[in-house]
Amino acid sequence: MSDKELAAARYSDRICFNYSDFLSASCKKRWSFVDAIYGVLPIFGMVTRKSASSVQPGNDPLKELALQIISTQVSDEINIARLITLAEQQQIRQFEIQLPYPLSDQQLTAIQHEYRKPVELQQLDDLLQVSLPSAAH
Repeated sequence: MSDKELAAARYSDRICFNYSDFLSASCKKRWSFVDAIYGVLPIFGMVTRKSASSVQPGNDPLKELALQIISTQVSDEINIARLITLAEQQQIRQFEIQLPYPLSDQQLTAIQHEYRKPVELQQLDDLLQVSLPSAAH
């Protein structure tokens, strides 16, 4: 799978995270002890060890940051809430997440509960559209 296909595709102003690709890359990734701690323990919250400005030239900073927070060791709901938090930190207000399957209403509620801030989630088959309210100035 090429870097172009992996994880986040940008189409003009539209961003689409491919959740299955993130999970696949996460499975292939060599995890250090610190990676495992960051990926599994929610007590550490949403902390990435690299900022978008410290990412290698030529790499997609959004993809690299997302790969730091996605873990096969936690639920899909937690991973999706982490992606929403990352998008918020990167000032991305609208994006999509391509999922391997449609989420149930219970899962959507769990994502909103995990994220803990206002977010609009709209499910269209296996595509989850996410809208974050604009930050107040």
